Amino acid sequence: MKDLVEYLAKAVVDQPQAVRVEERRGREGPVYYVETAPADKGRLIGRQGRVIESIRTIVRSYAKGRVSVEVR
Repeated sequence: MKDLVEYLAKAVVDQPQAVRVEERRGREGPVYYVETAPADKGRLIGRQGRVIESIRTIVRSYAKGRVSVEVR
């Protein structure tokens, strides 16, 4: 799952080598924290959060459970 989040994040940003994904366990299930270059945060989030929301939707459907994706 971590690989999927990393792949999707790298596909969106200008500096894919700066993308880091960290997995932690939360109360509801795994939480993936995506870190990227400061200039790419806006690209990852997208206008009105559409890009990150799309990434969350893809990851949730692939996981078939409670998964969260957060941007740092």
